[in-house]
Amino acid sequence: MQINNSKTINAWCMYDWANSVYAIVIKSSIFPVFYNTATQNAFNGDVVDFFGFKLVNTALYSFAISFSFLIVAIISPLLSGIADYTSNKKSFMQFFTYLGGLSCIGLFFFTGENVEWAIICSVLASIGFTGSLVFYNAFLPIIATPDKHDMISAKGYSLGYIGSIILLVINLVCISNPDWFGLEKTGIIARFSFLTVGLWWIGFAQITFRALKEVKKEINYSRSIIVSGYKEIIKVFKELNSQPILKYFLSSFFFYSMGVQTVMYMAASFGSKELNLPGNKLIITIIIINAVAIIGSYGFAYISKKKTNKFSLLNMLVIWVGICIYAYFVYTDYQFYLLAFIVGLVMGGIQSLSRSTYSKIMPQNSHDEASYFSFYDVTEKIAVVIGTFSYGFIEQWTGSMRNSTIALGLFFAIGMGLLLMVRIPSNLNYNSENN
Repeated sequence: MQINNSKTINAWCMYDWANSVYAIVIKSSIFPVFYNTATQNAFNGDVVDFFGFKLVNTALYSFAISFSFLIVAIISPLLSGIADYTSNKKSFMQFFTYLGGLSCIGLFFFTGENVEWAIICSVLASIGFTGSLVFYNAFLPIIATPDKHDMISAKGYSLGYIGSIILLVINLVCISNPDWFGLEKTGIIARFSFLTVGLWWIGFAQITFRALKEVKKEINYSRSIIVSGYKEIIKVFKELNSQPILKYFLSSFFFYSMGVQTVMYMAASFGSKELNLPGNKLIITIIIINAVAIIGSYGFAYISKKKTNKFSLLNMLVIWVGICIYAYFVYTDYQFYLLAFIVGLVMGGIQSLSRSTYSKIMPQNSHDEASYFSFYDVTEKIAVVIGTFSYGFIEQWTGSMRNSTIALGLFFAIGMGLLLMVRIPSNLNYNSENN
């Protein structure tokens, strides 16, 4: 596969276009709102019966997300090690894509009282989404040289935001006009939106799958592939111990990812429960976040080019700490819109730059891209497990999501402190002037 080939790069970026509709429609907007409303109507309140356990509906959803990320954190090192050994990253990426897309389609059958079905499909969709990203990210060092990673990563995220906004707006217009379909209520239309996510995700992913190629290598079938996968992971772990820049960056990334991903998952639930915002206003908020995120992705990539990646990341973390403090005092819809605008500005930037920064500081031409990126993804997944579980636990314990936002602010602050300790050599910034 030719490196820095524009067609291959564009096709790679299209996977962001394909899978980001899950992140926006299912993870962040329509499904959380529908889930809250449907379960409240079915159980006459916030407390639901989940396999005989009585739990607050939003806390249950938070715990389910934690569980899904824990599963991915456990299996992705093994899978990525196997993928590196067998040179079969694309096949694993396809498996998780189909798992996630079909699980989104399965959410069409959730009506409120079958909360167990909703949680199972949500967990499987989350596993599909996060699992596919392990292998998707691992293609970045293969398709492009490090000097192009920042902008390519930003382009991918931006395409994802644009595509997800398009589908979200289409679904929102349909949900807001049930009379177009001869209906009085919007429930069936909201459920139909989950179906469109699965079809969009699987359909557009084919563009990426057709373009990505891997150099096949001889496989020693006399060895256990599973053992080989574990050996790959152990090898990378040992190499991380001898690379302080990489190790300290991952430590920082671990803490601030607790906050970033949790905010993305729980923002709609916060607005619904703490501010009593109707569904249409919550979805408008999500549109604001993703529209501004496009600006943030390119804006902070530009800043990193003029300054450094570390400079951009530190500035974003300062803003994230301020967001968490401000969220505690938000009580009106206009304050929530302002919060959404600021979140969008740093959400796209911090995700994009984290991925590209890691791709720069990891060993180049190691041929263990998936194994190295699995450490990156496992770090993020374990962070999400802790972040979302803490968020749900604090809400269940104190009765308010506002207290949970303070904990998220602490995670960002620790991440910022650790990032200050990272000394990235100037020759790894890969600005145009350095090449």
